[in-house]
Amino acid sequence: MVYVKWFEQLNRSSLIEAGGKGANLGEMVSAGFPIPPGFVVLSNAYFAHLEYNGIKEQISEILNDLDVHNSDKLNEASDKIKSIIISGDIPEQIRTDILASYKKLNERIGNECYVAVRSSATAEDLPTASFAGQQSTYLNIKGPENVVEAVKACWASLFEPRAIFYRVENKFEHMRVGLAAVVQLMVQSERSGVMFTVDPIAQNRDIITIEAGYGLGETVVSGQITPDTYQVSKSTEKIVNKSISKQTWMLIKVGEHNEKVDIKENMQESQKITDSLILDIAKIGEKIETHYKFPQDIEWAVSGNNLYITQSRPITTLDKEEASKGGKMKDTVESRKGSITSAKILIKGLAASPGTACGKVKICASAKEISKVTQGDILVATMTTPDYVPAMKKAAGIITDQGGMTSHAAIVSRELGIPCIVGTSKATTTLEDGSVVSMDGQNGLVYEGEVLTTTKSEKKDEESVGKAEPPITGTKIYVNLAEVELAEKVSKLPVDGVGLLRAEFMVAHIGQHPRKMLDEGRREEFVNKLAEGMHKFASSFYPRPVVYRATDFKTNEYRNLEGGDKYEPQEENPMMGYRGAARYIEEPEIFKMELEAMKKVRDEYGMKNLWLMIPFVRRIGELRAIRDIMREMKMYRTRDFKLWIMVEVPSTVLLIDQFCQEGIDGISIGSNDLTQLTLGIDRDNATLAKGFDERNEAVYRAIKHVVETCNQYGVTSSLCGQAPSVYPEFAEKLVEYGITSMSVNPDAVGRTRRIVASAEQKVILKRLGKLTGALKEDENKEKFDFGLDQ
Repeated sequence: MVYVKWFEQLNRSSLIEAGGKGANLGEMVSAGFPIPPGFVVLSNAYFAHLEYNGIKEQISEILNDLDVHNSDKLNEASDKIKSIIISGDIPEQIRTDILASYKKLNERIGNECYVAVRSSATAEDLPTASFAGQQSTYLNIKGPENVVEAVKACWASLFEPRAIFYRVENKFEHMRVGLAAVVQLMVQSERSGVMFTVDPIAQNRDIITIEAGYGLGETVVSGQITPDTYQVSKSTEKIVNKSISKQTWMLIKVGEHNEKVDIKENMQESQKITDSLILDIAKIGEKIETHYKFPQDIEWAVSGNNLYITQSRPITTLDKEEASKGGKMKDTVESRKGSITSAKILIKGLAASPGTACGKVKICASAKEISKVTQGDILVATMTTPDYVPAMKKAAGIITDQGGMTSHAAIVSRELGIPCIVGTSKATTTLEDGSVVSMDGQNGLVYEGEVLTTTKSEKKDEESVGKAEPPITGTKIYVNLAEVELAEKVSKLPVDGVGLLRAEFMVAHIGQHPRKMLDEGRREEFVNKLAEGMHKFASSFYPRPVVYRATDFKTNEYRNLEGGDKYEPQEENPMMGYRGAARYIEEPEIFKMELEAMKKVRDEYGMKNLWLMIPFVRRIGELRAIRDIMREMKMYRTRDFKLWIMVEVPSTVLLIDQFCQEGIDGISIGSNDLTQLTLGIDRDNATLAKGFDERNEAVYRAIKHVVETCNQYGVTSSLCGQAPSVYPEFAEKLVEYGITSMSVNPDAVGRTRRIVASAEQKVILKRLGKLTGALKEDENKEKFDFGLDQ
């Protein structure tokens, strides 16, 4: 009995013995495509294992009358069957054949190699279905006995919950489905991805769609990252579209295991593969499609200078007419009633499967929560895996944070004929569990409420029409925040982020002076408590930036904390005393505790939207000293970690060009302190209160100088204060100067946005008026000159 065959011994007619993967790999090797070498443990070996151990009846009994829609019972049955298969002994001849084949593969490669052991079910990848990934794959397997055990684990994976569910739903008899195991040289790819030889969304036969990412291809295939997407026209052999996505980590082999590794900052937003390689991959894809005479879903990998094809299977989600000829999908939003122009767009993502749906949001943190999804719900997850399929069958639509249009969610959604939106980055954090949303899978939009169905109520429609969307402004509108309890609520306002996160409230909540806690050996306690508050703000607003202003307690305020009397001096004028940057330099260990809390939130929790702002900077030397302390803590300015300073002191205004040259990413003008220090008026002095006015010409000139100088150096500028929301003319001045953003209190967000929108329109009209006047002068001058020439 033959239990093992090499790829060269197989072809497309080997489906029954080698399964879909094995047969396709053999076919491509025979056709001369660049396939990593390997062999297939045939499906008859799986059946022999069941017979040898006498376990077929046991398995059938467990599956008899099983309700696959009951997740708990399905999981229980799966665990029992897998245990039975794995605990059985592999027949000796099969073991011998596997060991001999692995030895021969090592001899071909020249050393003991790592292999991937992949399941290849005989009912998988048939023209009538495309539920790839129902069974397991084992990567970086090395050593003869490990390969044998991996093959056995593949056999057991034929009874994963998702696989059992799939067979029942598609009326495949469990005991007639076999499983072959593909053992293939592991390609340690630097770049990898997938390719559709027909655009699966528009169903345009002329377009090849390629997705690419750094590292091993599992991240792209499974949807763990949002990859680059490139489209190539077959007729012109040119790249017609590119979408470059940021990738912060990749999966690579480290030692004996696959590990997540951070990608260098300068590579994260780069195009993953060159244009010439895109075209090379597309050409191979077109050749494979021609060979099979049917559109293909192909996985590829690049290692060194070598391009490999690791898998190809038919695309089964195309309309029959479109699979045989070119064409584009019809507009799938034709059936919508009423207008959605006034509907609120909650999130946007990549259109992965066309169609529209409306239902209740059910957020699943993992596959263990899929039982909460009922018929007609909208399934929302970070990403889906094959374990989600039972819930996906019930869902009216699917939305994910991660993945591209060739991710698991996209492929299965197209198979099921339901809309899908992927790569939203924030669906699980933005959408509310149980809320009703409408989704447009053709355009990648998620709307609030029932706006794309025929069942919406008149009441909801009136609310939707009557609720005006906040105006769009070129100037970013940030919010000032201090209280942790308000973070989630305020994050729902139409703001672009937090322009001023005050540390003082979080430190006050801890209740004890940081120096006291440090002296008592409670440094870690302080760091953890402060990090907890930071994390709440950063996660609530993610991915919008949160600019954390380091503690700016004045001595009289610090004294109010427990232990403060011991550590704080008495000052006559704390407003201009021991505070801000100068304090960090004198007490670097306290400042380092804040930096450590920031690092914890950014590195451990992944909240890269948390930035740092230094208050009350008086001199250039202070900024240099602060940056030295940051370097000690290994905190450096990067694309996603910005360093801002507050501009509150006249000396900083006058030297702003030097601060920009020294190295900062942004500034925030503290209009309250700047006004009182410029005018020499204590803002808390009731007698002089009438004279305290940010609209003073001296203040205007100071702000203008700062903003215009920052613009020259490419440094962003902001202002945190209430003046823009109180005085429309003040906001108009800021817009005229070219300020980047304004940060106001939560209650002033809507008002400020409207004022700024109006101010921007006025500025545009003024500039157009000046331009028109200048053009008229030029026109008159030309006419006058023309007359003289005559």
